[in-house]
Amino acid sequence: MKQRIVLLGPPASGKGTQAELLVSSFGIPHVSTGALLRVECANGTSVGKEADRWTSQGLLVPDELAIRLITIWIAEHGTKFLFDGFPRTVAQAESLDTALAALRAPLDLVIVLELGEEEICRRIASRLSCLHCGATFSCMLNSLKVGDMCLRCGEKLLRRTDDQPAAVEKRLESYRELTFPVIGYYERTAPELIHRVDASMESDAVFSEICELIRS
Repeated sequence: MKQRIVLLGPPASGKGTQAELLVSSFGIPHVSTGALLRVECANGTSVGKEADRWTSQGLLVPDELAIRLITIWIAEHGTKFLFDGFPRTVAQAESLDTALAALRAPLDLVIVLELGEEEICRRIASRLSCLHCGATFSCMLNSLKVGDMCLRCGEKLLRRTDDQPAAVEKRLESYRELTFPVIGYYERTAPELIHRVDASMESDAVFSEICELIRS
């Protein structure tokens, strides 16, 4: 079974949803730099304030900050992980490979969730988030609106600042320019690890396909 996994994909491709399902099924620790940073922002830490200056505009945080968070996490939790949305740049991917090589624990699998931009925008426009527990919901699927209670923890649901229309296009630009090349990096350095999954399918179908990859 694969135990060191990177889950890549554009915004709203379902990375967080699939990660939660995989944690429940396989017990692999889920690590999202976005979630880690949102906790820092909510707690008002210096790292959180630094990150908010970037994420509130739909921009990626600097490589140094993301790598710092991940290397600390690995040191504290070990080398069994499901990275959700990390690495987000080629520099981050190179740093991750270097860190894992030093630990003699290379990646087992890189999953790429593929989704068209029209569907990405539709999903983001209907998304609400809980800043307390990190859960996300669809206005359409769950019949929710801003200010309603989170179905998981009961806190109020909000629209994330980086889900606002002005920030969405910047997020997509960042993905095209910075994160999409990460796929090419792994295709060059470890083509046997990369597997593409159609994220426009129903969530259960996407999950089933990913499970097969992890078990193979």
